[in-house]
Amino acid sequence: MHDDSPPHDSSMGLLTRRAATKAVSLGALAALAGCLGGGSNAGPTPEPVDLSGGKEDDQGGMVIGLHAGPNGQVFYRDNAPEGHDNPAWFHTLSMGLFPYYFKHREQGWEATAVYVTDYSTVDYELSTEGGDTFISTHTGAETFGDATEMAYVVESDVLGGMGKDLIPFSSESDADEFVAEHGGETVSFDDVTPEWLSGYMRS
Repeated sequence: MHDDSPPHDSSMGLLTRRAATKAVSLGALAALAGCLGGGSNAGPTPEPVDLSGGKEDDQGGMVIGLHAGPNGQVFYRDNAPEGHDNPAWFHTLSMGLFPYYFKHREQGWEATAVYVTDYSTVDYELSTEGGDTFISTHTGAETFGDATEMAYVVESDVLGGMGKDLIPFSSESDADEFVAEHGGETVSFDDVTPEWLSGYMRS
């Protein structure tokens, strides 16, 4: 189905927007290390990786890229997910990335970078199946942005791969436009706590 979001003016406009978003994101990476526990001697922030190629979600084992919705990845300083090197990777945020992140944070794992699909920088599509609307999935390294800088749309009528999810936008205006068209509201990364997520998934 065709993308229900406002169309991009041209491919050049998309490239310009991506370049501008990347510049802003790079400027925010210095703050990211401090946000997640890094410091001035923490070394460079790792870049996001491509999640295609049959990678299995570290929280449940589903193959990334075969299901709708946002994907995510988390890099850790002194730990690594079971079975492969950093990052830990996920095909859903509500049932994958955030539960894993919270659990391992409680175990003392220190995240150095958290990335999620940035729907402000991709030509996403919406599709309908069985009366439900789903947002497209994206796995390329360039489709990810700093999770701590996103506005997440929640409680909308658009679903991810496992149902209710958090749909990230680096542009607050993009998130607001999505809410205006599909309902819901926006929350920040810091708003998403274990208690909040539990309530969201039960509602």
